Amino acid sequence: MSLANGRHYLAIPGPSVMPDRVLQAMHRPAPNIYTGELVDMVADIVPDLKSVARTRHDVAMYIANGHGAWEAALTNTLSRGDRILILGTGRFCLGWGEMASALGVEAQVIDFGLASDIDMGRVAEALAADRDHRIKAVLAVHVDTATSVKNDIQALRETLNAADHPAMLFSDNIACLACDEFHMDDWGVDLMVTGSQKGLMTPPGMAFVYFNPKADAARDTADLVTPYWDWRPRTKPELFYRYFCGTAPTHHLYGLRVALDMILKEEGLEQVWARHATLARAIWAAFETWGQGGQMRLNIAEAGKRSNAVTTVNMGGGNATRLREWMIHEAGVTLGIPLGMDAAPDDFFRIGHMGHVNAQMVLGVLGSLQAGMVALQIPHHPGGLEAATAVIAGTGA
Repeated sequence: MSLANGRHYLAIPGPSVMPDRVLQAMHRPAPNIYTGELVDMVADIVPDLKSVARTRHDVAMYIANGHGAWEAALTNTLSRGDRILILGTGRFCLGWGEMASALGVEAQVIDFGLASDIDMGRVAEALAADRDHRIKAVLAVHVDTATSVKNDIQALRETLNAADHPAMLFSDNIACLACDEFHMDDWGVDLMVTGSQKGLMTPPGMAFVYFNPKADAARDTADLVTPYWDWRPRTKPELFYRYFCGTAPTHHLYGLRVALDMILKEEGLEQVWARHATLARAIWAAFETWGQGGQMRLNIAEAGKRSNAVTTVNMGGGNATRLREWMIHEAGVTLGIPLGMDAAPDDFFRIGHMGHVNAQMVLGVLGSLQAGMVALQIPHHPGGLEAATAVIAGTGA
């Protein structure tokens, strides 16, 4: 007998759970795309998008996924033959570098592996070796969705400053904007990319590129820019349609408006960050307890280097695939598949805890995981669920 019948829970690291209110806002007839309500609403969305990123600079909106944001960032700032520095801490910054290479940009890669954050010492060495300042930009992910590592973007800016290197700093925040604390301007980020489908709680289909005047100045000489990806008409549109180089993503915008209200006006961004931090600690406490009696461990060992939006787990012994399948068929929960863990793909899964997620949702996933480990006879130490509940109750670490 399966106990999965009922409302299925998609606990993958994006697309995240969409609030009913967001979906309801999208369930409406098509609006006038030339004047009226939609035009006024978009003018209000722009400053709220900036507030979520903690920036006073520009944001360009695209009908695209995160890969589209990557391409927009590259084409507006670089030329064929330029060199960039790719700081790989999993799958996604390496993918950004592969896209750059396909565009004719030279991608110099430092790969820090699948369980580590950026080593600032190695970055400093690479910058010092670049005596002619050929490196035009340093690219990093704030959070890598494959490994769940969180990189110290502020320290990366300090490393660039200490080297007196003029390269721009690019940050990929697709996995973690409005989940992990981020301050674009205060941390000295020149360009940041994100998407609608994770912390912004809106279905996939919109991408955003934030940029400061230094990055915009690079647009003057970039020979990769094309009419569609050009960010300047999108940030200073003479006519409404130029926000999107054509028809607006009308229904996404109605959903995004509600999502931003929920983040900024109802809960408050600082409280959103705090909620994600507490729920993440509850998940970590459960796995750290269970792991005392088996092979399982969190992929990122140091808590301060883990994301509050996604957790990658190494179950060992091929148990991750077994447990994922049990969760789908017996508990009605879908966990994230491993990405980039090619040496042992059956050992890993990922839990998304981003955006519209609360205590009962997290505890439901953890309780189901514990039941699955019992059912499948996966060795573990008892008490994981109790450790998580202590965090939720405010009595645990």
